[in-house]
Amino acid sequence: MWVPGAGIPSRLTLSAFTRAGRFCVLNSGVARWKDVPAENCRGLYDFHTQLKPDVEFGKLSSRLYKSRSETKRYVTSPRVAETVVRTLRGKRKAGQLILECNPGPGVLTRALLESGARVIALESDKNFIPELKSLGNSVNGRLEVIYCDFFKLDPRNHGMVTPPVMTSDMLFQYLGVKAHPWKKGFPLKVVGILPAKTERNTLWKILHDLYSCSSVYKYGRAELNLFISEKECRKLTANPQTPALYQSLSVLGQTACGIKVLCTEPSSLFDAYAIKGELEKQRPRESLEQNLCFVQLTPHRNLFTGTLTPFNYDVFFHMLRQCFMKRNAKLIDHLPSLSPIDAVHILKQIKKKKDVRVVDMYPKDFLRLFETIECSKDDTCKWLYDEFMEDTLS
Repeated sequence: MWVPGAGIPSRLTLSAFTRAGRFCVLNSGVARWKDVPAENCRGLYDFHTQLKPDVEFGKLSSRLYKSRSETKRYVTSPRVAETVVRTLRGKRKAGQLILECNPGPGVLTRALLESGARVIALESDKNFIPELKSLGNSVNGRLEVIYCDFFKLDPRNHGMVTPPVMTSDMLFQYLGVKAHPWKKGFPLKVVGILPAKTERNTLWKILHDLYSCSSVYKYGRAELNLFISEKECRKLTANPQTPALYQSLSVLGQTACGIKVLCTEPSSLFDAYAIKGELEKQRPRESLEQNLCFVQLTPHRNLFTGTLTPFNYDVFFHMLRQCFMKRNAKLIDHLPSLSPIDAVHILKQIKKKKDVRVVDMYPKDFLRLFETIECSKDDTCKWLYDEFMEDTLS
């Protein structure tokens, strides 16, 4: 059984074998039906990022940031800032540590500090940093400013990184934050706004990091409080009662986290700045766009107490992606392409009728389906792959 807090070794992958073709992966009961060159079968976390040795932590790099044209949204309304502080206050203890992502002009930062919180501001636009540091000098050490982009922590497939891109290990070691057992939670809350242009990909990265206990989740059950577009929020919270919005992202998010929509604000209350710290004019169409929802994502304490672990989570991802490719089809028609185990037997085990459709299954039903196949003793090979696990990383 996987033990929370233990080190997560690289996942056993097909690259461990010298032959390609139809075979089972040892100790996982997986069969692959496609001939795959071994060099193309590296694990999801075979690449470990490192900070460039010539860049000191916390210093501004003269190297140009790749996303120079990227536009970010910031909280610039004092009322929205007060709403965020009020919703976060709850049972928060005095002096709670808040990790604020891309604070920009610092409107929310000031509101958090006035509430008594200690704030670590991770700002990816160096044009905002001088003013933030000036604010930090006036609050007796309760604000620390770091040149870093939270949403680009631990980039995959890169060896060396340069601030504002960096590794979570370097960040948390610098802050003195140690890894906490999964059931004991996490000593800080994360607050921010998802990047508008990469919102969906960022949500997928967060879920991959969560299920694999990597990046920030390597240090514990981090609670994220994020402004998300209403469109993506509705998809994240969808279920069989809203079948048009229901998708694999919905199942993965709700299986892993308790999801609460804390408040909803019009997008007109959030100013957009270019990477140079310049305020962008809002286009007429943008002023009529959807609201932003302030969503709290709290990882479940019992996420890894059953069959699902950081070692087999990618099988769960694969199962869901395969099922939702034909969302209105009957589940019994999907099962033969997922597992060699008799489909009728599986349905009996999860107590579902033969005519149940994919969109009729709640997140808990999909988890039960995964556990039933994973724990089956009937077959040596429990799962069939007809595409790469790496394809889930979009």
